[in-house]
Amino acid sequence: MFKFIIKKFIYSILVLWGVLTLVFFLFNVLPGDPARMMLDQREDSQQLQALKHKYGFDKPIVHQYFLYVNDLSPLSLHNTKTEDSFHFLYSGKYKYNTIVSFNNYSFIIKYPFLRDSFVKRGKSVSSIIKDTFPNTLVLALTSISIALIIGIILGTISAINKNSWIDRLVLFFSVLGMSVPSFFSAIVFAWLFGFLLNNYTGLSMTGSLYEVDNYGRGEFINLKNLILPAFTLGIRPVSIIVQLTRNSLLEVLKMDYMRTAIAKGLNNFVVLFKHGLRNALNPVVTATSGWFASMLAGAVFIEYIFAWNGIGKEIVDALNNLDLPVVMGLVLFIATIFVVLNIFVDITYGILDPRIRIS
Repeated sequence: MFKFIIKKFIYSILVLWGVLTLVFFLFNVLPGDPARMMLDQREDSQQLQALKHKYGFDKPIVHQYFLYVNDLSPLSLHNTKTEDSFHFLYSGKYKYNTIVSFNNYSFIIKYPFLRDSFVKRGKSVSSIIKDTFPNTLVLALTSISIALIIGIILGTISAINKNSWIDRLVLFFSVLGMSVPSFFSAIVFAWLFGFLLNNYTGLSMTGSLYEVDNYGRGEFINLKNLILPAFTLGIRPVSIIVQLTRNSLLEVLKMDYMRTAIAKGLNNFVVLFKHGLRNALNPVVTATSGWFASMLAGAVFIEYIFAWNGIGKEIVDALNNLDLPVVMGLVLFIATIFVVLNIFVDITYGILDPRIRIS
């Protein structure tokens, strides 16, 4: 099991390194001078050259790549004399611990440094993630919980009433839910419940988890703003869970032990839920882990349309403003989420089924 975990860990490091390399070269071949974007219309030649030197924009692209890798690596090499092999913003602003020093170089341990935003002056990408990720986490947890509850209930009802009009109606809406694009359903929900029926629902078309009241309350949590984006984000997972629950439960109901339980005269409710549904939920759990990872990665369309201050909306805003450090940092953060969750699922499967470790 230890070798299995080590192998998965090495694979994850290689995947993240590949994503890092792809993201860096993809965004650094874009037209435009990052230094000019940072100074906007106020630059002069001296300011421009100083900024390029400070952030390493005056160096070859390969040199910039190694500087970026050095910033992200927890174990980094620092040139104490020229500060050429380590990002300058760490000088006095970010904490690190020196392991060993030789000549003008030091190996240090630090947190991965995602650099600072071009647009939000003085604000690091890490702090932006810290501000936005909790909102995305709350949205994802609420949405997947709603999807699980509704999906399992509807899937069970559909399986019990196989080939009836109820079954066909549930399957029709599940297929419809999978077919409708997220951005379209978000616009429809916002317009219908947040605008047309606002007097009855009391819901707003846009809003985030935290709102600011300038007339006494200050910053406060508004859970009403969570309802529409959470339900909209949960539409497609509900559709998947309904069909997985229905098909898996129908397979389980055909098993010999289910017929034996019924022959013993056990209550139908006990047979269905204690012996049937519990064993039918394995594929549901697998699908849920994948959907939850994608939700944590940031539901871009949902967050942007509902103005939910999460990772997805932050990525769109950063792209519109050509805020490259923020875009690169958020993409790497999303990739890390996927890798960590996949490792967790693989290790869990490996514990439950030794054949996976052997394969």
